[in-house]
Amino acid sequence: MREPPIERWNRLRCGHPGVILLLLGVASLAGGQTGIKEKKPVFGGACRLCPWGAMAEVVQAAMKPYGYDVQICYNCNASDAPRIVSEARMPPPYQPDPAVPEILAPRNAPGLGAVDFGAVAIQFLRNAYRGTGIYAGEKPRTNLRLIANIQDPSYVLVAAKAETGIADLSQIRQKRWPVRILTAGIGGDATLILAHFGLSRQTIEAAGGHVGGSPENREKFDVAIGGGGGMTAAPEWRIWTEISQKFDLHFIELPDDLLAKLAKDGEQERGVIPAGLYRGIERPIPTVVRTGTAIYGRADMPDDFAYIVAKAMDEQQQLLQWRHLNFSYNVHTVWNGFEVPLHSGAARYYKERGYMR
Repeated sequence: MREPPIERWNRLRCGHPGVILLLLGVASLAGGQTGIKEKKPVFGGACRLCPWGAMAEVVQAAMKPYGYDVQICYNCNASDAPRIVSEARMPPPYQPDPAVPEILAPRNAPGLGAVDFGAVAIQFLRNAYRGTGIYAGEKPRTNLRLIANIQDPSYVLVAAKAETGIADLSQIRQKRWPVRILTAGIGGDATLILAHFGLSRQTIEAAGGHVGGSPENREKFDVAIGGGGGMTAAPEWRIWTEISQKFDLHFIELPDDLLAKLAKDGEQERGVIPAGLYRGIERPIPTVVRTGTAIYGRADMPDDFAYIVAKAMDEQQQLLQWRHLNFSYNVHTVWNGFEVPLHSGAARYYKERGYMR
């Protein structure tokens, strides 16, 4: 005689308590399913201290009034960020960040599905879309779409320890000093700057110097060169904050022709470092600046969702001012992704508001 289903269930429940846990776990996972349709979209961010992670938490707060429970991937970062969003990848396995304690770079919540959208520096987004820069040799990710470009300036800075007497980088080559150069940042700014003065890693090391950006270089350096997201805008690196407090620095103004080249080759803007940005900056200094943390997704993102994200970020701009970074909303640039197309849903919102025509 065939065993009744209810009796079979009771027998399994009593004899195998693990079955209950397994079934409850499956039910819990199903109940916690992520995705835009479930109103639990997964956002590719970075550590809470990082610009992309800070932006993730702004988006999370901004979307709550619209009934969305944004799930944050805190390690969908670095150069893989656009790859993860473009390919709708699952969040990568957790890896400790040596630069950030776990409380600020937490493990992802269990059960996160594929990443739906994210935040990344605008130059990463542009290069991933075109298949250039660090994505050269890869197929252009033409399915990427901008939703909002939020401003966050990052200046290129050059300084020497005051005790060295270096007031111009041309002195290094002229006197063949064995200088130790601390480098960091996004892009090739340091390489281009050194090359302008006839210097390179090889010539500096041949003279007995050193070029590098490892933690030990923060104590033993003569000249520091960096910017474009690494040494100014990304607080998880904290390099300029630390060295400007520990050492007396002389900040060096770069020649105009070099700044023009950096602006063109590095897709940056001409700008001015404000006096007081760091200890030792006692005057405005002309430089180049990168700006833009992009909130972005894919072309297959539903128009209504992209519209709501754009609307939420506009209506709740106040969330940006309470972060530890210099985020700002500019109606003249929020829709501008350069070569990266604006998502049609976001474009609809900005046209309705009159921000773009």
